[in-house]
Amino acid sequence: MTNSLKNTARLLGAGLRALLALTLVTGVLYPLAVTGVAQGLFHHQANGSEIRADGRVAGSSLIGQQGYDLDHFQPRPAHGLGRNTLNTRYDLVVSGATNLAADNEVLVRQVEEARARVIRDNSVPGHTVKPSQVPADAVTSSGSGLDPDISPAYARLQVHRVAQRNGLPVARVERLVRDHTRGRTLGFMGEPRVNVLQLNVALDELADEGPAGPAS
Repeated sequence: MTNSLKNTARLLGAGLRALLALTLVTGVLYPLAVTGVAQGLFHHQANGSEIRADGRVAGSSLIGQQGYDLDHFQPRPAHGLGRNTLNTRYDLVVSGATNLAADNEVLVRQVEEARARVIRDNSVPGHTVKPSQVPADAVTSSGSGLDPDISPAYARLQVHRVAQRNGLPVARVERLVRDHTRGRTLGFMGEPRVNVLQLNVALDELADEGPAGPAS
């Protein structure tokens, strides 16, 4: 074997050893280490931030859900959602924004219809919702269409309806909203918010207790 062939064989051997070593480190050891740290220190987040109810997974606290009946708190509208027409095997929802300008006639109509619906649904005997009380997040969708949170103002606006439909005192439902209101992240980022899924899970537990159940 000539020196040239020997050098080539030596280089190929070194390259193969480097490939195997890097595959072991970056493809096996590193993922295992990251997974172990995540499961040990951030178990809830590493597993999808799941919210459980009645012994099963009800959803993720990071992803908004649609389709709640009027016994429950309603999320933001989701006008930006669409169906995945490229996938013929699964019926998947595609997240996204409407990308409509503020003066777009379609957006204006959606906002007006949403405001009218919010007023209609949340006006109950003895409590009438005024147009000025409807916050922006009650009539507009988020950038992804999957925002899991609503503003405390929108949550409070729904209290009387939720209390009446579940046979609960208004004060208890108001306290439920306060207990599930989170402040700005680190005290200065974002806005105060209420997670709709967590709030509705707690509401179901409160409704099961009935009016005579524990006050907190």
